[in-house]
Amino acid sequence: MNYMKLTLLSLFSMMYGAQAQTIHFDGKEFKFSHVKASVVKLDGEEVLRIERDLESLPFDPEKLGESVDEPTFLKLNDLDIENGIVEVKVLSRLLPNAPAFARGFIGLAFRINEDNSAFESIYLRPTNGRAEDQFRRNHTIQYYAYPDYKFDRLRAESKGEYETYADIGLDEWITVRIEFNGKSAKLFLDDQKSPAFLVNELLSSAKSGSVGLWVDIGTEGFFKDLKIIQ
Repeated sequence: MNYMKLTLLSLFSMMYGAQAQTIHFDGKEFKFSHVKASVVKLDGEEVLRIERDLESLPFDPEKLGESVDEPTFLKLNDLDIENGIVEVKVLSRLLPNAPAFARGFIGLAFRINEDNSAFESIYLRPTNGRAEDQFRRNHTIQYYAYPDYKFDRLRAESKGEYETYADIGLDEWITVRIEFNGKSAKLFLDDQKSPAFLVNELLSSAKSGSVGLWVDIGTEGFFKDLKIIQ
């Protein structure tokens, strides 16, 4: 690994934060939701490292649709936003024990309600972006709405409307910006002027809420430079 843990004092603070189910980073407080998280140094820079907590929320490989696209994120505390812009830099790697279906799942959740029972999310599958299989490439970006509209239902019912392609890969910093207003959202990648993805019909019952740094099975995710514009 080319990152290192912080000082013992920082580690003590992180352990205390984990017990309290909160962690502080870059002047912000986050709550844990079925993830493990810590502040680490990656290439000399402090970042958040997040992975799904499979003890807190196990998955069944025989029932993926019921086990993935769950509330697996660090949730920003004391935020309730209906419309706005969320931007963050993300970097994804596969964990050593990642299952074969792992794709480096990483992204953002937004409009997370108070008890995490409803929210919107757009996430990336970085391994798909440069795959030799065009079918996989077409599933590089994914929208879902928890709890009723996960990837499998949307893929079956919406004929590709909630997925698309992007030229991205593992182990590289990707700037993710989501602009959401009313029933629509736009995803911009790496400071491009045009959106990489459009969602014209957001499906969650949550009308406002917080923002979460989201990962799923098999991902070692890193996050930095989170910005919220209301």
